[in-house]
Amino acid sequence: MSLTEERPVLVATGRDDVTADMVISELNLRGVPVLRFNPSDIGTGLTVSARFGTCPAPVAGQVRTTSRTVELAHVRSVYWRRPVWPEFPHLEESDARFAAAQVRYGLGGTLYALDGPLWVNRPLRNAAADYKPAQLAVAQRLGLTVPPTVVTNDPREAREFIGAHGQVIYKTLRWTPYTRNGIPLTGWADLVTTDEIDDTVRVTPHLFQARVDKVADLRVLIVGRQVFAVRIDSGLLDWRKDYSALSYSVVDLPRNLSTALTAFLSHYGLPTGSFDLAVDAAGNYWWLELNPNGQWGWLQEKTDLKMAAAFADLLTRGETTT
Repeated sequence: MSLTEERPVLVATGRDDVTADMVISELNLRGVPVLRFNPSDIGTGLTVSARFGTCPAPVAGQVRTTSRTVELAHVRSVYWRRPVWPEFPHLEESDARFAAAQVRYGLGGTLYALDGPLWVNRPLRNAAADYKPAQLAVAQRLGLTVPPTVVTNDPREAREFIGAHGQVIYKTLRWTPYTRNGIPLTGWADLVTTDEIDDTVRVTPHLFQARVDKVADLRVLIVGRQVFAVRIDSGLLDWRKDYSALSYSVVDLPRNLSTALTAFLSHYGLPTGSFDLAVDAAGNYWWLELNPNGQWGWLQEKTDLKMAAAFADLLTRGETTT
């Protein structure tokens, strides 16, 4: 099936992505054509052909799956959701590394060259926004309240920080797949004491943050100009540890807070993002972090907020709103 007469939406994600399914269903309701693909299907169910310098358009060519074809010049918008890049396990290590790089810089580079469509979000901008130390500085510049934080690989400074602030949390600077004895592990936000700080801290920078005396957490999803704020009550230090212990309620944010969070996305050129904040007993809001491509599907199911519809509206318009 060719989508050359329509302006389709490209959806880049893995095979099992319920959140992407929700957005695609909304796009289908609007009659917007969609081509869904996964980079790991290159060579089997995915083909890309692009031409540069041979036609009036800066980029011309096609992306093809087994069922659909899209002209790159006709793409309306790109939903860069959770794509999986190929690893080529059947090749020798050096060959696999070479092939994986060619896909990232060939397929990825061709798509990144498209500056006409709206990107939700541009991968390179997602990457720029994914550095927690930079996030902390931008948040403070925008007037958001940031918990005292230190990033250090100096054991002495880490101990001094913990001693000065009492209850301190250790957080990973970047989530990465991690296994021990074949068992997948996740880095939760956990309390750390001075006794736990030893010379292994010198190996890499660590993020230590004063614990906020919170009464609840907030997950705030911004999609274009729409703000969805959900209060999460759990009593847990890290609410991700036990989803069965969570309760949810829809809340309205103060205008100045919504404005600051929207400005945060604008700083990085992002149409959407998921923010985590904490609320203390006095009603103060504390900045925790931004996930540029955070999960939100389960929140729609729990609250009936029209999050998928907001994404579909944004992708259908195909224009930047931040």
